[in-house]
Amino acid sequence: MTDVIVAGGGPTGLMLAGELRLHGVRVVVAEKLTAPTKESRGLGLHARSVEVMDQRGLLERFLAVSEKFRTGGLFGGVTKPWPERLDTAHPYGLSTPQPVTERLLHERALELGTEIRRGAEVTGLSQDEDGVSVDLADGTRLRSRYLVGCDGGRSTVRRLLGVGFPGEPATVETLLGDMEITEDPAKVAALVAEVRKTQLRFGVIPNGDGTFRVVVPAAEVSDRAPAPTLEEFRERLRAVAGTDFGVHSPRWLSRFGDATRQAERYRLGRVLLAGDAAHIHPPTGGQGLNLGVQDAFNLGWKLAAAVAGWAPEGLLDSYHDERHPVGARVLANTRAQITLLGTDAGATALRELFASLMDFEEVNRYVTGMITAVDVRYDFGDGHPLLGRRMKDLALSRGRLYSLTHDGRGLLLDQTGRLSVDGWADRVDHVVDVSDELDVPAVLLRPDGHVAWAGEDQRDLLRHLPKWFGTPTG
Repeated sequence: MTDVIVAGGGPTGLMLAGELRLHGVRVVVAEKLTAPTKESRGLGLHARSVEVMDQRGLLERFLAVSEKFRTGGLFGGVTKPWPERLDTAHPYGLSTPQPVTERLLHERALELGTEIRRGAEVTGLSQDEDGVSVDLADGTRLRSRYLVGCDGGRSTVRRLLGVGFPGEPATVETLLGDMEITEDPAKVAALVAEVRKTQLRFGVIPNGDGTFRVVVPAAEVSDRAPAPTLEEFRERLRAVAGTDFGVHSPRWLSRFGDATRQAERYRLGRVLLAGDAAHIHPPTGGQGLNLGVQDAFNLGWKLAAAVAGWAPEGLLDSYHDERHPVGARVLANTRAQITLLGTDAGATALRELFASLMDFEEVNRYVTGMITAVDVRYDFGDGHPLLGRRMKDLALSRGRLYSLTHDGRGLLLDQTGRLSVDGWADRVDHVVDVSDELDVPAVLLRPDGHVAWAGEDQRDLLRHLPKWFGTPTG
């Protein structure tokens, strides 16, 4: 028996595997694809995911293969300059194609000792009080203590588990693909700019490698239709733009709709759901890949604690309690964005109004914080304003905060030098240092960087440590 089987080797599953391996959890990733995908639906990392990579010492790898961007809003076709005073030390996103993100997370998972099986599609599962039995398409049966379905919007794990996936079906559909063109790029850019005055679900964007990302509205909604053909792209380009730009030699072709659905529960017994298996929504705002990676970041340390046996009561359930509202919020904002992207007079007027509102710094900061997820605050109850928020990468007298979080442990940042985590030293690091950016004597951070306690009273700290880090040892 292994500790955890992760169904799905995309960004969410690979991120989760890495998080679990940091704590010595035995992990098997079962991925149905026999080779890495070439599709690049996710085009990059928003600021919170940049922070996540920095928290685990991975940021330099991403910076080496990515371009930074600083665009505020990114909401429903409305873009503005990056807002001032956004609460992050990483005020940018990274343009990183999804295959590159998967490659880097795959390399990290292997470095940490993850077992990754390709061509291993999950076809059946059953669970009991001791673990989960998983059947694979090749007839193999695996046994683990927990199973996490990270296997996409049409998740087999979710279906076999019988978890409801309520929501709204697609009302519009868009074709998406990477291909080459014969038309002069300057002419392409000029025509695209003209078309986008009335049709924002359209684009022919250079990828930087000789190919172009082509986005064009489909003729109709076709639920579960096969991947589009190149000829379908040509027909739609001619219908929308008056030319097909001489598209040829496609790398990959796909279609997506604006359906929004969310799993009723992210956990049922010893089986959990993350990423697109837990929620699907339109790709507007580029939030999908980021949302899944952040699901994994929230879940990993909690599931590792359950495997290790020190998880306090309710810790694993807090994954659903914290991430389900975050997912619901993304579904809501993508619904709003699809409305803004409409071509009728009402949508155009609404978009113009929204664009004028985004000129206010406070509105721009609010929207950018929502899209980049740096404003996420979990409900830990009443207390200090920092409680439940993630801590940015503070400058300390001896370095930076995130350099202390690479091992995925809890952290007490103590500016007083008078506090102690005796009894939890196997789970929580105690760092005595100061920061001009922190106006509270001490903070207790969970492994995902969210503030679990703030103050200076040792007795109060001792009341909060067990909630997140279990019973003390010794």
